[in-house]
Amino acid sequence: MNIIETKNLTKSYGDFTAVSHLNLHIRKGTVYGFLGPNGAGKSTTMKMFLGLTHPTSGRFHIAGKTYPADRMDILRQTGSFIESPAFYGNLTGEENLDIIRRTLGLPKSSVHDALKLVGLTQFGKRLARKYSLGMKQRLGLAGALIGRPPILILDEPTNGLDPVGIHEIRTLIKSLPRQFDCTVLVSSHLLSEVELMADDIGILNHGRLLFEGTMDELKANAHDNGFPTDNLEDTFLAMIDEDNRKRGGR
Repeated sequence: MNIIETKNLTKSYGDFTAVSHLNLHIRKGTVYGFLGPNGAGKSTTMKMFLGLTHPTSGRFHIAGKTYPADRMDILRQTGSFIESPAFYGNLTGEENLDIIRRTLGLPKSSVHDALKLVGLTQFGKRLARKYSLGMKQRLGLAGALIGRPPILILDEPTNGLDPVGIHEIRTLIKSLPRQFDCTVLVSSHLLSEVELMADDIGILNHGRLLFEGTMDELKANAHDNGFPTDNLEDTFLAMIDEDNRKRGGR
């Protein structure tokens, strides 16, 4: 069963098309790795799902709800982390999460639970402006996880983390579907990490979907097209290079 589906989803800004006739199929209870070079349209797609920007054409469904008619229902079921999260620097980590908690009408214990999930319990009472970049990323992830929503949309959640932090967040993301019966859509430029945590992969280039499927299907596709199959990064780069070549090097 697909919990997120798009049908010819398109977003244009003037003459520039950021996302073009996108047809995604994200299975319930999986981690879906959303990949593409900078400017491929990943963040734009995620922003459309959250109502932060409106599609030019096409449509999408999330958990059986249709945008824009059911926009608020979609948002209530979705936790998100888009780009660098913004916080009130003069409030503590706990206080920042408490704002989200009250907005969502969650119990007070949910703040502690979210901080524990991302390894920030001991820093909950520190002012957010004194957090390192990695700690801010964790706090953003805690904000997405608070209330344990059935759908998580995470854009580059490991930015700024050291190797230990990257490993911890990857392990956490991989465990979420099993722990909380949720679905995770995650973009990352760390392809080796995506390879270790994703069930399915979607590869975008210039706003168009080049591939969607399981890791095994990606390897079979790469083999059939003469691309490297040793690791996701080599396969990804070969697919992008080939697509750019077909486009005349653009």
